[in-house]
This record gives sequence, C-alpha cells and structure tokens, in this order.
Amino acid sequence: MLIVNADDFGMYHAVNAAVVQSIEDGIASSCSLMVPCPWALHAMRLLRHRPEIPFGVHLTLVRDTGHDRWGPLTARHEVPSLLDPDGELFTPAGIPELLARARLDEVELELRAQVEAVIGAGLSPTHLDWHCLADGGRDDILELTVALAGEYGLAVRVWLEPGRRRMRRRGLPVVDHDFLDSFALDLPGKSATYARLLRDLPAGLSEWAVHPGLGDAEARAIDSGWRVRQTDLEFLTSPEAREILRREQIIVIDYRSLQQAWS
Repeated sequence: MLIVNADDFGMYHAVNAAVVQSIEDGIASSCSLMVPCPWALHAMRLLRHRPEIPFGVHLTLVRDTGHDRWGPLTARHEVPSLLDPDGELFTPAGIPELLARARLDEVELELRAQVEAVIGAGLSPTHLDWHCLADGGRDDILELTVALAGEYGLAVRVWLEPGRRRMRRRGLPVVDHDFLDSFALDLPGKSATYARLLRDLPAGLSEWAVHPGLGDAEARAIDSGWRVRQTDLEFLTSPEAREILRREQIIVIDYRSLQQAWS
C-alpha cells in the first residue's frame, strides 16, 4: 500500500493547480494545506469545490526563504519564541535556533490557529503533518501534535523511527518503511527512479511526500525548487505511473484509512 501525498498546497498558484491535477489526473491520493501561505485561501476554495479530495494540514512554522513573508496566524506578540530577529518565521537554516527557543505553549497557539482556520472554513482535514520539520522536530512538539490530532479526530504523519515505535506501542498505525521526500531525489533520471521505486515497493504501508508544480514563469521566478515540482507532476500524471501501479498491484490509499484508527 502507498500514500502519495502532495505537500505544499497553498504555497502559490502554480503549486495549487498542479496539486489538483496530480490528484484528479494522476496517482497522488491526497494533499497537505499550508495555511499561512499566500495562496491558502485559493487552495481552500478548491477543496470546498472538490470535497472528494482528502487533505491534511501541513503545519507550518518555517518559511522556505528569506523572501517569503509567511507569518504566523497568531498575533506576533503572542508567539515571539517562534520568530527570528526580524519578527518573521525562521527559514530552514534557522531551524536549530527555532527548535532551541520555541516555547511549547506558543507552538500550541500557532498550531491550533492553523487547524482552526481550516475547520472554520468549513473543511474537514484527515491528518496533520509538518513542513520542513520531521515529526515536529522535537519530541514534545510531536506529542503536542498527537494530542491535537486526538482532539480534532485526525491522524498524524509520523515517519522517523523513534516516533514510529512510540506510536506503534499505542496501537496507532504509521508507515512501515522509509519515508520518501521528493526533494531528496536527483533530477537526472528522476522518472526512472520513481518507476524503479514503485516496482521495488515492499509489502506493507509506504508514503511518498511529493511536491508537484507547473514549472511555469511564476514558479521559475519565485521558487528555486521549481524543477523538482515540475518533474514530480510529470511522473505523477504519466501513463507509466498508472501502469506500474496496476502491474505491481499497488494499492494507493490516503489518510482516511489511518484516521479511523487514530480517532
């Protein structure tokens, strides 16, 4: 079984369009919404018109670059430990500093605000996962996320082995195998790599976090990772991908199956 989750929904228009395309015309099974991003409202409108698309909340405490102005939904004076010296969310280079200083009560304020924004828009997410922070980056943040998921009736993406062991001891389903982040794949020969990974997929549950994007002029102007996104979309929507799934008898699922067990 395989979850193919399209991350970063809401980041910008070319991502939003590609995420929907990768699900409706490709092998992606769900997506994750970044609420603080500038195109999140557009993404939520797309989801309201497509209630059949399962999605999670891509909990966001990190912005991709210093040019991004994604801010917390919570008032900045209420979450100062989550902000860099310029009063903005940290970039990936600042993650160690963020994790060293972030107060758990302030993390909860912001995470709850992001989940509530989605629910307040009349949407029903299936799970929680993280942008740039594997399993939340700290044990206490992961435990907070699990508690919030329990409160809202959601599953959680847990993919590092220590967290997976803890969840299994509680009887909560998690992936069985190594997690794939499409940004970790080499661009040359990427389609062949995806095809090989599908053919070699082990029995049990695996998850791929993919990042489809159109690779249009907008993407090339603002996103250094646009080639990753464009090549993801090309494979996800290819006839080859569907044929390999059929031939290898791979069952593509989404977090609704896990959500039932988590809740």
